[in-house]
Amino acid sequence: MGKYLSVLGGIVAIILGIMGLVQWWNWFIRGLQATVPAILILGGAIAFLAGASEIKDTLGQEKEEKK
Repeated sequence: MGKYLSVLGGIVAIILGIMGLVQWWNWFIRGLQATVPAILILGGAIAFLAGASEIKDTLGQEKEEKK
């Protein structure tokens, strides 16, 4: 019985989500406009730090190999 209840609840949630998305489309777009730049900045910072760390590790390995 629990399996069927969770499937039914999922269907109801999907329907309500689609109805809400259609009704509040402008708010959804504004939310994306607010969050996407922040996510890009944070993701770019993480990628930069990971790349800089990798370069630092590579240079450290080269120095050890020369010794």
